[in-house]
Amino acid sequence: MLPSHRGWALVDVETSGLNASRDRVLSVAAIALDRNGQTEAEYSSFFNPGCDPGPVHIHGLTPERLRGAPPYDSAVAQLHELLSGRTLVAHNANFDHGFLVGEATRAGVTLPITHRLCTVTLTRRLQLDVPNAQLATLARHWQIPQLNAHNAVDDVRVLLEVFRRSLDLADNLGLQLPIVACGATSRAYPDKVTRVPCPWADPGRFDTSVGLVQGTKVVITGSTTLPRLELARRLTDAGLDVMNSVSGKTGLVIANRGAPDSVKLRFARDKGIPLVDEVTALRLVERVVPGTPKSVPVIEVLPKPPSMRSSQQPAALPWSGRRVLVLGGDHGEAAAIRSRLTSLGATPAINFTAGVTHLLVLDGGYSDPRVRKAHDRQLPILESHHLDTMTGETLTDAAESIVATGVETQAPVPRNLAPGAVVDVPFDITEFTVNVAWAADRSAPFEVDVVAFELDRDHKVLSDDEFVFYNQPASPDSAVHLRIDGDREQGIAVNLSAVGEDVDRIMVGASIETATFGDVGALSVTIDAPEFNFATAVLDAATTERSMIVAEIYRRNGIWRLRAVGQGYDDGLAEFAVRHGVEIDN
Repeated sequence: MLPSHRGWALVDVETSGLNASRDRVLSVAAIALDRNGQTEAEYSSFFNPGCDPGPVHIHGLTPERLRGAPPYDSAVAQLHELLSGRTLVAHNANFDHGFLVGEATRAGVTLPITHRLCTVTLTRRLQLDVPNAQLATLARHWQIPQLNAHNAVDDVRVLLEVFRRSLDLADNLGLQLPIVACGATSRAYPDKVTRVPCPWADPGRFDTSVGLVQGTKVVITGSTTLPRLELARRLTDAGLDVMNSVSGKTGLVIANRGAPDSVKLRFARDKGIPLVDEVTALRLVERVVPGTPKSVPVIEVLPKPPSMRSSQQPAALPWSGRRVLVLGGDHGEAAAIRSRLTSLGATPAINFTAGVTHLLVLDGGYSDPRVRKAHDRQLPILESHHLDTMTGETLTDAAESIVATGVETQAPVPRNLAPGAVVDVPFDITEFTVNVAWAADRSAPFEVDVVAFELDRDHKVLSDDEFVFYNQPASPDSAVHLRIDGDREQGIAVNLSAVGEDVDRIMVGASIETATFGDVGALSVTIDAPEFNFATAVLDAATTERSMIVAEIYRRNGIWRLRAVGQGYDDGLAEFAVRHGVEIDN
């Protein structure tokens, strides 16, 4: 059931940068649809942000083009009328929604949007046969003309056609749409200041003879006169790196007179970290010393020896290239079958999607309505004995009806990983996302939290700030970010070029508080680089566990490697965090 009352609001924004709290909206285009997908209204405008327009080479919005355009707050009434009561739809909706919220806040109003849908997430859920989910790629897949990329009006026109086709396909497959609530989460455990990645290099500890330098790592402890979040915002706006826990890298601790003798204060005193009170800190902020922008590390890319390249391409297995959905059977039987499919080279599916090539039906599975949908799509329907009797050639013959549709494979086949299997990260890739998804065929989604830890060689976090989760969505080095894409999927974005030398590995995990992973079922894991997906895994060994290590990214002999894990624990999120060295306040 859709949460919207009036339908959909498709939106595209062009901005002066990537940080919604700092950068500005330069252009907005929006199309309002009713519940049946018919256009009801359209809107578009340029805005003069009163600042540098940023990456002109991308969006083409030069200061000259924006001169004479109205400020954003002049658009609030008309734009908000179009948005009100609708579900926002955008390509990377978290980005567009964040900028619209930021501009509404500056204008002193509330954005009238309560739910959003991301078409990137919808594409992943449908499992379209595309190498990536970029808008240009989807335009080619759906044969939609794209006339002017990164122009808001043209992008939202393309988005409209992509969305309509995706809606039709989702309806045909019986897949629920990945609609998420936009409001702040009601969960607040543990209570932390939301980290904002700092663009300034760490200058070290505060020195009274120099002044407070942008990039200094600052921690607030004890009660404050200003609300803590407001104080943190002022410090962040001044260019300081506001953290939640004290470590050897902390440059300044802010504590008012009479603050309780906390762990933070004792650590600061033991390590000789400077302390100032709130009034002094605000005075220092007024004359903060300019910092040094973080530089992007230069990584020398060396060609890999032939043996290393060939190790990434294992010999073809009988079921390679097939995506098989298992229906019926109990948890243990279905898990065993999916494990066998993986060993034969197939990719187990957790939903009936456009990418499914075969159904494998166990006891009780024929009553599932997806069997009829498979018949309608002319997909081969198999049983467990076919694992022993059907060869790759036989499967190819059985799937000829799929090839006959004229849809050719565009995407490179990713490496399919069994639990414990390891793959080298391709040497020319430094940024990718570990996307975790679970079954989308239930009316009420399970609330699974995907998290990450930056760990040292003892497999413990360097400080509590290296725990990335819903209250702390980015690591201090900006190497790890939480991406909340949909109601049944979340992702951890990783930038290997930003990982500090003291980080031995990045561990991606998942946790659920109100059920177990036996209730949730299998987790589908895909490793998505900007241009293509290079690895995938299905993890479903858990039964009573409430937390799980999903994957590890680590260095060996100068090479980044990724391991699919699937190890579960009975811990809740707090215990899971403590297991990895996070200090949780009672």
